[in-house]
Amino acid sequence: MTLRGSAGQSLGAFLPKGVTLRMLGDANDYAGKGLSGGRLIVRPAEAVHGEFVAEENIIAGNVLLYGPRPARRSSAGWGAVLRPQLRRATAVVEGVGDHGCEHDRGRAVILGPTGRNFGAGMSGGIAYVWDPSGTFPSLVNDEMVDLDPLDDLDTSWFVTAIFRHQTETGSEVAGRILRTGSTRCASS
Repeated sequence: MTLRGSAGQSLGAFLPKGVTLRMLGDANDYAGKGLSGGRLIVRPAEAVHGEFVAEENIIAGNVLLYGPRPARRSSAGWGAVLRPQLRRATAVVEGVGDHGCEHDRGRAVILGPTGRNFGAGMSGGIAYVWDPSGTFPSLVNDEMVDLDPLDDLDTSWFVTAIFRHQTETGSEVAGRILRTGSTRCASS
């Protein structure tokens, strides 16, 4: 199902497996709360495409994918600056604010800047952070997070996730990464 406009609190809450919501516009806090196997894709509306730099704008509110149930894949689209809290879900976003990725058993792909205190309370899961500037390590809360280089299996998964994100959202950031072959990132 494709929705257009501005969604309020908890867009796609408890979305079951087999259901995909595509939001062309923006979403408020708690998008994807309790996600139960469904897919949530948030991207700017076509009308604003080209009018602003997507990765520099917020399109999803705080606390995305809070407490999802076992799921294969969940996606958030372009420019979402958020605080993913994942359980067995996958989020692909183009930036997170302060305290990003307090999650457990999920995977997050961050294709943009992060705020301070990244990974505070991160008790499991993996975050792949595309970090071409090399500034990410200074923003990580290292009490529970280790930074490791990508191995071949991680790199393959990371590139596939970026490709899916680009396909679903038309992301220019993902397109640039794929075209240049720049997959340097930090995983935590």
